[in-house]
Amino acid sequence: MGKPTGFLEYNREVAKVLPPKVRIANFKEFRTPLNKEKQKLQGARCMACGVPFCQAGMMIGGMASGCPLHNLVPETNDLVFTGNWKQAFLRLNKTHSFPEFTSRVCPALCEAACTCNLNGDPVSTKENERAIIETAYAEGWVKPQPPAVRTGKTIAVVGSGPSGLAAAQQLNRRGHSVTVFERSDRIGGLLRYGIPNMKLEKSVIDRRLKLMEEEGVKFVTNTNVGVDITAEELLKKFDRVILCCGASNPRDIKVPGRDAKGIYFAVDFLKKVTKTLLDSDFTKAPYEDAKGKHVLVIGGGDTGNDCVGTSVRLGAKSVTQLEMMPMPPVERAASNPWPEWPKVLKTDYGQEEAIAVFGHDPRVYQTTVTEFIKDKNGNVCQAKIVKLKGEKDPKSGRMMMVPVEGTEEVIPADLVLIAAGFLGSQKYVTDAFKVATTPRTNVETKLEAYETSVPRVFTAGDMHRGQSLVVWAIREGREAAKAVDESLMGYSYL
Repeated sequence: MGKPTGFLEYNREVAKVLPPKVRIANFKEFRTPLNKEKQKLQGARCMACGVPFCQAGMMIGGMASGCPLHNLVPETNDLVFTGNWKQAFLRLNKTHSFPEFTSRVCPALCEAACTCNLNGDPVSTKENERAIIETAYAEGWVKPQPPAVRTGKTIAVVGSGPSGLAAAQQLNRRGHSVTVFERSDRIGGLLRYGIPNMKLEKSVIDRRLKLMEEEGVKFVTNTNVGVDITAEELLKKFDRVILCCGASNPRDIKVPGRDAKGIYFAVDFLKKVTKTLLDSDFTKAPYEDAKGKHVLVIGGGDTGNDCVGTSVRLGAKSVTQLEMMPMPPVERAASNPWPEWPKVLKTDYGQEEAIAVFGHDPRVYQTTVTEFIKDKNGNVCQAKIVKLKGEKDPKSGRMMMVPVEGTEEVIPADLVLIAAGFLGSQKYVTDAFKVATTPRTNVETKLEAYETSVPRVFTAGDMHRGQSLVVWAIREGREAAKAVDESLMGYSYL
């Protein structure tokens, strides 16, 4: 610990962001990192606690506390403070496959569990992580790591999201021959098409993919496993198969008028926008999808926020975001103590932009849709909404959100984006491999294991654990890789 009193001497400081009305002019990242000297002072704020919850990655109160990858946070923070950037990179590289992704899109579970967060502001560990990996790229320290010897074993990874890429990277470096299959036209899965470019520029993904290709990983796009190629073919050709297809079965809103034109699942909308940008080399965006329209976003999570920010950039006339649950408190409740994940109000970039453009927060809490109204051409033009209240179910004892009589209202809605979460894996894939699933349709395995009910078939990521974070997907991919390696070799040093 290089600066024992650093957390007392220096205030928390993070990257500068462009003003909302400036950054919505394009789809580029809008954060300007601190310079090296200022970043060092942020590393000095780390207390090197005796019990570093920041790297614990354990479940407390049903929520994750600390980094699921068990990054050696106090050590990397200290190396940032002392300016030992290469050592910081080598230390981070021990536990992390893709710091350049999480340092942009992770909600920073490490910071929520930081001891400084108990009575002050947490250490800016996420910013430190980004500074480490970007310095490493700039200095040429991130190099291909092809294996010296090949084992002769072959592995198919189905899905190229963060879990699939993490599994492929680890197994390839072990010496196995890995082929990644992706049904879309580009590699990246959720990273590519589920996260907007202003949060994660796609050149950042391409930079890593180039390294993986140089290491020997093979990528096959436009191939839908279970449709274009059968499960039997994969199992005949490869020694092991890892299913990393995500929880890509979106939750629908089943109310009258759902068949109206102009209603889309959020992931389809976000994919179209990103694909249009990429196909045109960022010279064109699908402004016609939202320009001058009243946009209704159903869902209050990260994907809903991404829809808000994207709609603002596309020139929406108004944006309304519905959230079924009550507005969270501004500060931690007594029932939500540190180091639990703080269940507090968070205003994200998209909401900040909507506030700047429209003059008010787009979020409407404790509200849901009861009907979509069409115009004469079958296009959605309005939505009926109703307020909700919490009531305890007399049979199960669970709290449920129920409509409040007399609170119905009709609002304009020319474009509706459903961001209500996901129900689990897609059935055609699990049926193709005949793997057992849980009641939530996640692929079933033994506790803390990754092999499915079908021999030689493994799973990882959202398909295994349900809709979750990129950092959890990376951990799952790394853990699944270790399980596959053990099954092939009888041991593993991954």
